Amino acid sequence: MGVRDPEATKARIFDAAVAEFARYGIAGARIDRIAAEAKANKQLIYAYFGNKAELFSKVLGRCMVDLAAAVPVDPDDIEGWLDRLMDYHAAHPELLRLLYWEGIQYGFTELPDETERQDHYAHKVAAVRDGQDRGVITDAIPAQDLLFLLVAIANWATVVPQMSRILVGGEDPDRDRLRASIKEAARRIIAP
Repeated sequence: MGVRDPEATKARIFDAAVAEFARYGIAGARIDRIAAEAKANKQLIYAYFGNKAELFSKVLGRCMVDLAAAVPVDPDDIEGWLDRLMDYHAAHPELLRLLYWEGIQYGFTELPDETERQDHYAHKVAAVRDGQDRGVITDAIPAQDLLFLLVAIANWATVVPQMSRILVGGEDPDRDRLRASIKEAARRIIAP
């Protein structure tokens, strides 16, 4: 008989939940499918992570922490930060899918983990504000709005790849041109 490894089981559940939620959203995800994919007992999912909404919040929260650690906002190198952000989302498109599904599910209503999410973004906004205070980024746009705009232009092509392909083109030179255009737009938006 094999030895139980709770951390390995949690990791399998987490990976299966990321894939399930990214594909089906909160409403469409099924704990049964997550359990089957993770080769775990359904009751373990509830014991480790709580109900489906709690599991989704934990999955999305950890994905966002992973992004923040991998790609911190750098007000001294916005173009480099945008490159790293776009590369990260190209390698991990599930995070933007999770955020999109969250928007569909909750809209303008409060998120279950809203306070933690505000704290998460406060650090990013503070980095932009620091760049503004030092004069390397315009202060004509409030820091939180500026961050939102930069993230939006960097991420939209990954959120709606079909629109990117139709409007911009689907070949590597087209994607390279779009990336250069995004960085040029960012340069103009942040110019002091």
